[in-house]
Amino acid sequence: MMLKDNIILIGMPGAGKSTIGVILAKILGYTFIDSDILIQEKTGKLLKDIISEQGDDGFLEIENQVNASIDVHRCVIATGGSVVYEKEAMQHLKNIGTVVYLSVPYEILSKRLSNLAARGVVLRKDQTLLDLYEERSVLYEKYADITILEQGMDIEATLEQILSTLKF
Repeated sequence: MMLKDNIILIGMPGAGKSTIGVILAKILGYTFIDSDILIQEKTGKLLKDIISEQGDDGFLEIENQVNASIDVHRCVIATGGSVVYEKEAMQHLKNIGTVVYLSVPYEILSKRLSNLAARGVVLRKDQTLLDLYEERSVLYEKYADITILEQGMDIEATLEQILSTLKF
């Protein structure tokens, strides 16, 4: 019997997964994990370097392996925005916790994100941020147990919404 005592944050780059995740973990007395940092620790490389050396597919394969092998309890996990492309990783994350989609309107995201390449974002050639947003939003909604619409909310309001929805 697997415990589902983790909270997994999914959403676009710039949605605030890491920022909110750290504070949420503090409030709950949970551990915090950023799966992008786990990938960097396991490979010894920056995300953007993995993508430039191994391509998007190579990166996604590593991301899938790392996320599918996370074995923790009472943890808030901030995932990379591209984790939803990997069925195995998402199935595992859904098995070990509650998946919370931090949904941010495109207009706000486009203001927050200036240099996607420096962030190590998986973006196909000729793909715009809007293309990426539209492609991924469907997947985030598909995997989410809970969706938090961050429009017009600051970090405190977002945290309150997550806590009340999760009944903490």
